[in-house]
This record gives sequence, C-alpha cells and structure tokens, in this order.
Amino acid sequence: MAIKLEQSPRSDDSTEREQPSLLRRRGRSLAVAAVAAVAVVAGVIGVSLALTGGGPEVQSEASDVVARPDQSPPRELIAAGQVAVSAYYTTKLVQQPDGDAVNAREWSLYNAATKRYEKTDWAWLDVAPGMKTAAVLEGDLPVNRIGLMNLSTGKVQRWIEVDKGVGGVQYSPDGERLVATTYSHNPDGLFQDAPVHVEGASESGDGQEMPGPKQSRTGFYVIDVDSGQAEFSERPAKKDSLAAMAGTGRQDFSWSRDGEMLWEQRLDQPGRNYYDVNGKLKSLPQQKTDLIFPPVATSPDGKLVTGGFAGGKDGQIVSAVLDAKTGKRSAVVPGQQLLAWADNTHLIAWRCDPSQCQPGKGEFRNQLVLVSLEGDKVTPLSGFRKAEVDYVGRWNPVFTKR
Repeated sequence: MAIKLEQSPRSDDSTEREQPSLLRRRGRSLAVAAVAAVAVVAGVIGVSLALTGGGPEVQSEASDVVARPDQSPPRELIAAGQVAVSAYYTTKLVQQPDGDAVNAREWSLYNAATKRYEKTDWAWLDVAPGMKTAAVLEGDLPVNRIGLMNLSTGKVQRWIEVDKGVGGVQYSPDGERLVATTYSHNPDGLFQDAPVHVEGASESGDGQEMPGPKQSRTGFYVIDVDSGQAEFSERPAKKDSLAAMAGTGRQDFSWSRDGEMLWEQRLDQPGRNYYDVNGKLKSLPQQKTDLIFPPVATSPDGKLVTGGFAGGKDGQIVSAVLDAKTGKRSAVVPGQQLLAWADNTHLIAWRCDPSQCQPGKGEFRNQLVLVSLEGDKVTPLSGFRKAEVDYVGRWNPVFTKR
C-alpha cells in the first residue's frame, strides 16, 4: 500500500506533563508534585520513516493513519485506525491562598472546524465516541454542572445540573451515558491542613511536611446524556495511607469495556473493585489483567490486552501484549508504554529513540508510534517530547474512538 507523509511546518514554540519512568518502577516523590506540580482524511495517509530518521523504510498497514512526526505537542490531528488523539493535557502547579496548591490540567482539544488542537480553559473534559461532543467541567473543581460542548462550534449546547460537586467525567463506551465522580474537595488539590512527610524535600536534605491531597470522594452519578437524568450512588473514598502515598486525591470511576459496570483502582492492594451502575459492589473473581498498572487497554475484538514493560530485547525497548482471558504473554512489541489499539493488530505506544534510550538515560525523550503485533513495523505518529521528566509542558494524549 502506498503511504503518504503529511507534514506541517515545524514550530519552535511548541510546549511539550510529567510522566513516571516507563522503563523502571520509580517511586514518585510528593516533593515533585508539590513543587513542579476526526477529521475525515481523503485517502489513506501515513508515514514511512525510521524512528531515528534516515533509516530503512517502515510502512504501516493500519487504515486511515494521520501522522505528525514533526509536531510535539501536535497542532493537527493524530489518528490511526479506529482511534484519534481527541485532546491532550499538561499539568501545572497553581498556588492557592493559605499555602494550598492545585496540580491543574491545561487542556488542548481538537476543533473539528479548524482541524487543529486548541487550548481551552476547562478544568476537566472527556470526548464522546465519534468526536462530535465533549463533556466539560469549568472553574475550580468540584463543580455542580456538566457542559455538553459541540466540537465543531466550540460552544456548550446545554448544561446538566447536579447537587453534588463533580471532579471528573467519563463517557460510556457507547457515548450514551456519563459517569461523574463526586468530591467534597478538589481531587487535584494539595492542602496545608493535610500535610505529608517527604524525605529529602528540604534544602538540607532532611524530610519536611508538605501540603498533601485529601481523599474526599463522595460517590458518583450515572447520567443519561439525552435526558440529563442523573442517579447518584454514595461511594466515599477509603481513608488509608496508601491513598495518601499515591500523591493525589483523585479516585475517579471508569467504565468497563462493555459499559455494564464501573470500576475503581484499588489502593490497598493491586487490582480493581467493580460496581454496578447503582453503586453495588460486585463480587467478581480478580482477573490477572486487573493487576496491571496503568490499567490495560483491550483490543477491539476483546481477545488481547496491553501489558507492562517487558525489558530490553536485542537492545530494543519492548512491552508485552497479553491474552485477555489467561493473562499469558501473547506478543512482545516495540515501545515503553502501550496506550491504545488502532485495530486488532496495531497499537499506539510511547517509544523513546532506540539509539539513545536506556534505563536512566534518554527514556523520557519519547514519541507516539504505531506498532504492529508482529513487532516489525513502527510508524512515528508525533514528534519527540522533551527529555526532562519534570518538565511541566510534557503533553499527555487522550484517545477517543472516531
């Protein structure tokens, strides 16, 4: 298949969120958190470039590939197969009165009219499948209304009012419902009256007390998008030390793949808790794939899931693909972190430059790539992010079915 490269003029004013080490599990210090804190494309478009440039031609067989290997963060649409980057965000520590702070997200959202990513003032957002509408939260979280915004006009078509403060929203897989997680305090806040002890945080290297998160989740709403009807279930956060060590008060609920249940990441031990849409805890056998963090992404046919980093292979950086039922390794593909499925045989991943990447060096200079299950095809989708892990401009993509 002939593949065409779609490029735009390079810009030096690109701003590139903090990402933990992808090659090794590294404890994330709260000191860092407290201080640093589709378009329809005519034809099939893709790229044929080696990751490092100038190498042998590598072609992608996934359909409708739109790549921007010269853009980081992207200014125009990135997409492959069934998914596209609908938005991306960076994080920035915003100081609050009385010594509090917020690890706020700054969002850039794809505008279907201009066909570009544009910065927004929304505090939180999620894009519905089909990429025509986004659910948005405004101002200081938590808030008492959810906006439904048209991605072509950039205007909120209507607001859904709720009684409890909402700190995060997510569309169901079919786009017909929202789960809105509720909080009594900002889930991304760091508070002086909830201090945590951080070793080596002072100039002398001694430990000190730093503002910390509050575990303030109260429950969730399941909202019918068409009618706006919202049903609340009380599910408060568990107050435990492991939650505080996570460095965040955010404990959002997510949809299961079939949209029949909701789940939360367990904080007392690896795994998940599952609930029905009425908030009832489901006694389900723990799946091996539930133990993987970050949470797995499932292939469109439901047979495979993304696994974790699998170590070096012949000098390459690779990650595992697992059988969804057994949790056994099915394949090993290039990449540090597998993010989304373009189709049943291609994935989107973060990958650092193989010629420069090694644990502790060069691992954070990575780009989005499209990889095949066979592991022999790698297509750059974005430019490289800056190498500094604590750089506040590190961008993080949000993938949506288009």
